[in-house]
Amino acid sequence: MPDFQIVALNEAVTQTNLTGKRGEIVREYLGYIEQLRDGSAGVLHADEGETTAAIRRRLGSAAELAGQKLVVKRVGGAVYFWQENNKGKPSRRGRPRRSGKS
Repeated sequence: MPDFQIVALNEAVTQTNLTGKRGEIVREYLGYIEQLRDGSAGVLHADEGETTAAIRRRLGSAAELAGQKLVVKRVGGAVYFWQENNKGKPSRRGRPRRSGKS
């Protein structure tokens, strides 16, 4: 008789979508994201044969899969990342308003 278990939906999606070499890499990056705490940031340094663009892309796809928003910044051969904090009012886009004085 098979063994039946109830699992969270996001765990089922993660386990079924992350197969092969790409899945292994994304799981590794999910682990990095899960280690972040409030007020902390992570840094990843590019190894030989790896680009910072690839690290940024992998962080973005792992964050999207985890349902989180990250701020990702590159400085030289390092990529810094932290959870986006939208506790204030949303930022405005476009040109700033003119002051009322002429």
